[in-house]
Amino acid sequence: MRDLVVTGGTAAVKKWGFVAMHAAIAAAFMFLLQRYFMNASQETSLLWALFFAVCAAGLAYKQSIR
Repeated sequence: MRDLVVTGGTAAVKKWGFVAMHAAIAAAFMFLLQRYFMNASQETSLLWALFFAVCAAGLAYKQSIR
């Protein structure tokens, strides 16, 4: 995994970029899993995707400040 320690003003941008990427990938994965593999409704799939995106963003943020 890449090291998140960067000198200069781009450190914060890179950190939040990784957090956003992690959340987006988790949301997309959960939506596709629920919607197409488990045949859930669209509303349920979106709620699960939102929940997993928030959790993934929280975990990525905690890891980035370690």
